[in-house]
Amino acid sequence: MPEGPGELGLKLVARMESLTWERHGEMALANARRNRGAIARGRSLAELRGAALGEGDSAIVVAAGPSVRRRDPIRAIRDSGFRGALVVTESALAYCLRNGVVPHLAVSLDPHATRIVRWFGDPRLTAESISADDYFGRQDMDEAFANELKANREILSLLGRHGRDIRIALASSASEAVVERVLEAGMGVYWWNPMLDDPDAPGSVTRELQRMNGLPCVNAGGNVGTACWMMAGEVLGKAHVAVTGMDFSYYDGTPYRNTQYYNEAVALVGEERLDSVYVRLFNPHLGAWFYTDPAYYWYRQAFLELAVDSAVRTYNCTEGGILFGTGVEVVPLKEFLARRAPGGHL
Repeated sequence: MPEGPGELGLKLVARMESLTWERHGEMALANARRNRGAIARGRSLAELRGAALGEGDSAIVVAAGPSVRRRDPIRAIRDSGFRGALVVTESALAYCLRNGVVPHLAVSLDPHATRIVRWFGDPRLTAESISADDYFGRQDMDEAFANELKANREILSLLGRHGRDIRIALASSASEAVVERVLEAGMGVYWWNPMLDDPDAPGSVTRELQRMNGLPCVNAGGNVGTACWMMAGEVLGKAHVAVTGMDFSYYDGTPYRNTQYYNEAVALVGEERLDSVYVRLFNPHLGAWFYTDPAYYWYRQAFLELAVDSAVRTYNCTEGGILFGTGVEVVPLKEFLARRAPGGHL
């Protein structure tokens, strides 16, 4: 019997941990083994524990969800004079730099061999490689990528000017291309291991990874946005952490083709059954509908579980998406920034 809207997607959420390992686990491990020789060219993430990045006890995370195009959070952050820590996903790094903001810390996690380096500028990018992968051109993301070769040249230039002023929490799972590019740009690298499984389980891959390279392990919730939140709260020790661009979803009306995992969804069920894969949710704080795929739904669940267990006070200032629930206070970004102004109170 055919599945109803979102029905198959919710079934896949329950299997997402094993599916993620099948897609990325071996790649992450292979990258970590290869990166052992590069660790000496950086430091351990442990050296950032409690580091005085930014003033006071607050931080803002900037991720690169579709709300960024609509809300432009970095402009409000810049114009407010916010002086706390700014922690950004690698996918939001160029967006910040283009707007004259140099973050205190960037974070990178994904092990993909060719895509992630694009966020840092890929010196080897060609028109042929762009035509072979529609990942960037297809999605509802940074408009600067409309002309991918031009955007790449701009990012290479931005990192050439600012790379030495930026620290990066770089996962041991990072691709060879990302590691080479980050080191070439002169970024200050702080290495860490992503938790690939339960480190207390018999035969844990994560525990073996830690034995291999001696780096601290961080539960990143499977995605770089959550990793940024962990870095801000659990590593830098900020008590108040706001997140922006953390949609974990797409705006209602966005064509399926413009979603991150569209090609994988079509390969799984075909174009005619995509409604069964994507899950719609109503955000009561915004009075609006959004839809998501199994991976992002799983990331949302992981974030909420971590937020409940954390002593960090978390504010979702995305003003879009599906990140709401116990442990997360949903507030407009301007309200959070006003609270951090002199005399403001959280």
